[in-house]
Amino acid sequence: MKISPLDIQQQQFRVKTFRGLDPEDVDAFLQSIAGEMEELIRENSQMKEDQSQHNREMLDMAEKERELRDTLLSAQRVIEEMKANARKEAELIISEAEIKGERIVADAERQLGELMSRIEEVRRQRIQFEMSFKGLLESFSRQLIGDELV
Repeated sequence: MKISPLDIQQQQFRVKTFRGLDPEDVDAFLQSIAGEMEELIRENSQMKEDQSQHNREMLDMAEKERELRDTLLSAQRVIEEMKANARKEAELIISEAEIKGERIVADAERQLGELMSRIEEVRRQRIQFEMSFKGLLESFSRQLIGDELV
């Protein structure tokens, strides 16, 4: 059975005629106990309220921690995806650059071949020109020699 401060304050004792308790002392003591009990009940209520508040705060913090952990994991996944995409893009750029470089080298080799052919053609034409020119000079020289003899 729970006893409240009011129960203590209202408690009545039978008075004995012989060697009984002093009613004023008993009342004073009961009033003191009731006050103490009232204070303890208030403190207990306050502590229960504080504990409830702390429990709610702990639940809120646990929820926030879970949300932060989830957010962190999501951010890490996004970062990994971004890194993978960047690697793929870099590989694609490198591949395209290699293909472009190969084309440039092939074009340069083709142009070099064309230039070499032209140089050969010019050399051939020069040799042909020199032979024609020598032949012409020899012909003029013979004519000059023949004209001097006549």
